[in-house]
Amino acid sequence: MRTTQTPFEKSLDPVDERLPMRTLVILGLQHVLVMAAAPITAAFLIGHTLGLPEAVTVSLMSAIFLACGLGTILQSVGVAGFGARLPFVQVPGGAPLVIFLAIAQATDLQTATGAVIMTGLFYFLALPFFTRALRFFPPIVIGTMLLLVAVNLIRIFGSLITGKPGSPDFASMTNIALALTTITLTVVFARVFTGMWQRIAVMLGLLAGAAVALVSGSMTVENVMTGAMFAFPEPFPFGMPKFDLFASLPLMIFSVVSMTEATGQTMATAEIVGRTGDHRSVVPKNIRADALGSIFGGCFGTSLIITSGENIGIIRATGARSRYVTIVAGCMLTLMALFVPLARLAYAVPNAVVSGTAVIVFAIIGVMGINILRKVDFNTNGNMFTLAAALAMGLIPIVVPGFYSAFPSHLQIVLGNGLAMGTLTAVLVNILFHHMGKAPTPAHAVEQDDVPLVHTEGSKPPVSE
Repeated sequence: MRTTQTPFEKSLDPVDERLPMRTLVILGLQHVLVMAAAPITAAFLIGHTLGLPEAVTVSLMSAIFLACGLGTILQSVGVAGFGARLPFVQVPGGAPLVIFLAIAQATDLQTATGAVIMTGLFYFLALPFFTRALRFFPPIVIGTMLLLVAVNLIRIFGSLITGKPGSPDFASMTNIALALTTITLTVVFARVFTGMWQRIAVMLGLLAGAAVALVSGSMTVENVMTGAMFAFPEPFPFGMPKFDLFASLPLMIFSVVSMTEATGQTMATAEIVGRTGDHRSVVPKNIRADALGSIFGGCFGTSLIITSGENIGIIRATGARSRYVTIVAGCMLTLMALFVPLARLAYAVPNAVVSGTAVIVFAIIGVMGINILRKVDFNTNGNMFTLAAALAMGLIPIVVPGFYSAFPSHLQIVLGNGLAMGTLTAVLVNILFHHMGKAPTPAHAVEQDDVPLVHTEGSKPPVSE
């Protein structure tokens, strides 16, 4: 095997380095293991929340893996302005998944898939104006959104653990014990292991929970190898999409947040892998690939497929900066999508185990939101009321289902979506306080009965929005 490098190879950026195939396979597999829980939980959530048949859910799981695999290859290879040519892996985003389900429940699955396709097209229309809209999505908006995502998804997956109220096995000790065992094992693995093993603690927790379910008799794998071995996911599994602009608005609003996240991830990853040149120039290529991947996913019944921020942690842990690693990971995901027994095996994992994994994953997303909000100065009325109003409008439809049931159905699509309402409220109230009229007033300057509303001893100066 040749070990010396040619002068041309030595001149390449680390991101363009071609590693030995054995190394690529091992490193690519690590990326797959870290992100594999996301497609599995996404398919479970869609299938069980909407009551889809087993065959449809299995096909949907394959479709999500296929969209993630092809999207990963496109981002890593880069073709005709699509793809950042950086080591990225695509995943179904948690926030758009919540919105997708809300649209499907308020209308139907055809409208929800149509909303995904329309949002993918909206990416292209919004991209030229994106930088101008960035100032309307400061940390307080992003942090609020992540917190609402966590609360919403924990509620949904928690209900999947307990089952429907009134059913014979509602809140059964077996299901709850499996979920708690999965969560506990995940935390234990995160504490005991280090390095790459620690980074796949979520996946290890899922596998360990499944093993416990198998040993206890709560899981069976007898049907995994029955039926076809290889199959291509069915396009438009729910019928031809319906395009409703009003129903699509929540996903379109999120797309701006997604582009903001993609910008930060692209800049950070380009810096870590030692890419030369202007890092900002590759941001539009990343977003175009997200858009194309989402349109493709929508055609197969999935929600938005977007860039995963987990890549940054993996690259730092392994020190492998080559985009050929994620090209191999994308190929693995594509093969997994076509090998049907893997999807059947994933579907065989009990709800309680998958939901327990999802609860801890989305709780981590909530922690990320809290960490972002921790850096915001709440000693100004603007920030304080932005968060308060956003939480009020976002949490009401989450914790009180049916709050807007008397409203017209087309309004319920937006009003009843806690994530969309919370994010939209945060944007509008932030504009009201920080982009209209005079500068925001410090909260400690507003008093009632001579008692300050907020104690400001040792507070820091307001953070510029």
